[in-house]
Amino acid sequence: MTRAKLDKKPQDVAAMFDGIAEKYDLVNDVISLGQDRLWRKAVVDAVDAQSGELVLDLAAGTGTSSESIARKGARVIASDFSLGMLRTGVQRRGGASRGGVTFVAGDALRLPFADETFEAVTISFGLRNVADVDQALEELHRVTKPGGRMVICEFSHIPVEFVDKLYATYLMGALPKVAGLVSGSGESYDYLSESIMAWPKQPELARRLQEVGWERVAWRNLSTGIVALHRGFRGK
Repeated sequence: MTRAKLDKKPQDVAAMFDGIAEKYDLVNDVISLGQDRLWRKAVVDAVDAQSGELVLDLAAGTGTSSESIARKGARVIASDFSLGMLRTGVQRRGGASRGGVTFVAGDALRLPFADETFEAVTISFGLRNVADVDQALEELHRVTKPGGRMVICEFSHIPVEFVDKLYATYLMGALPKVAGLVSGSGESYDYLSESIMAWPKQPELARRLQEVGWERVAWRNLSTGIVALHRGFRGK
């Protein structure tokens, strides 16, 4: 894997996700051995959406997590850079605004929303794919109301180093092959594997969240650290 493959242009990343949209949820279920459902539930619980609140689900893909949050009574904006993902979500639900979920195309670096719009913002498995992580974190902070909350669910690193290295071997070897068989696009998962490996460890991401203004930042590991859930609040 060359560094050039990791440094994809935003339009290339969007096109990559467009190409795997139809089977994206299925592949996630297969390669995580069903754990993605547990991670999604953890996100919904952490967001703790209340009836009548407006929640931004960024990098929402086909809207699977958005739908789960909306069941709590909140209104959810499912936003994504990939039009293919959004189209798939709209088709599956029979419209662009159904069941409390509204699909909106949006760039994480220039969110199409006014300041202080949302009671809560969340992004799952999408932050590591944006061109400028800190700018995306600033944008999420900008559109969150004072006192509002932020939840990030992202692939991370297992605290035990030799176990993390074993997991890295799986990521770089087995994951693209398995995902390729299911999705028909193993090359896309080569890129995703490397993006996971290059992602900062949990304390480093927490520090960056604090630097852009998020307060009371904390995290907890899911599945021994394969995934980490970070949470923060915007000051009042």
